[in-house]
Amino acid sequence: MAIAFEADVAHHGHVLLWGARLGVRVRTENHGPSSLSGVTVRVRTSVALSGRQKLPQSCLQADRRTVLCRTGALRADGAQERRLALELRLAERPDEVVVRVDTLWNGGATDRNPGNNDHEVLAPATGDEYVF
Repeated sequence: MAIAFEADVAHHGHVLLWGARLGVRVRTENHGPSSLSGVTVRVRTSVALSGRQKLPQSCLQADRRTVLCRTGALRADGAQERRLALELRLAERPDEVVVRVDTLWNGGATDRNPGNNDHEVLAPATGDEYVF
């Protein structure tokens, strides 16, 4: 029986909503003992996105509410971070939006601390940054 390698993916950042625009900034690190060849970050919104989005090359729109982004390799022990900046257009101008940021894929590593890579943020349409 093979033993799974261990990592500790952590996402931190902020979300801001103004009008029909949603900014999401994510910093991803690996605090675990094993390096990772890559991580897929999932960003889901409670409000549908408006059609096709202009996304960074490392990202794709999975459906009307979900964007997936790959980080590239992450060394162990937090020695490296990857940054992601999304500016999304929403299908409407909501008073607030819930944004969920989590890890969809980490290469099959065991993560004993999933609390630092699974976030849900309520962002009122104030243009202020809401940190996770």
